[in-house]
Amino acid sequence: MPLQRVTHVPSDLPLGEGRDRYLAQNGFSMAEYSAPKFAFYIFGRAVQVPNPPARRRVVALHDLHHVLTGYGTDLAGESEIGAWELRAGCNTPFLWMINLTAVVGGLFVAPLRTLRAFRAAKGQRSLYVDGRDVEAVLKIPIAELRRQLEIPAGGHTAAP
Repeated sequence: MPLQRVTHVPSDLPLGEGRDRYLAQNGFSMAEYSAPKFAFYIFGRAVQVPNPPARRRVVALHDLHHVLTGYGTDLAGESEIGAWELRAGCNTPFLWMINLTAVVGGLFVAPLRTLRAFRAAKGQRSLYVDGRDVEAVLKIPIAELRRQLEIPAGGHTAAP
């Protein structure tokens, strides 16, 4: 399924339920987290690429960031989330590499949105560096977790 732009979920839901809605809205599943390959969409075409262990370890948290920030899953949205993750906190070389790649692409696809996302992340924390148990985080309402991570109440895409 090609990438869509849907990432909005109600902020009163626990993060786990928000993630489940986000996955369903975008045609994704948790099974893809551990699959040997994943589809990367470029210009509307799916390209199957290997799903390395480094990606398998972080993709679930990356999707939670989409729910928390509201950034989309199209090329511009992935550039925004890449910029946001760089500033909010990356903790592995893989994350730095993949997010820098997204930002460089974003500077061509949606330069203003990418730069705004980087600026918006100032003072915020990603789940990569937050250090909490993921299962516990999934039970916290989205609005409360945004507050704890210093993300705006409506996510980043709520503002014009």
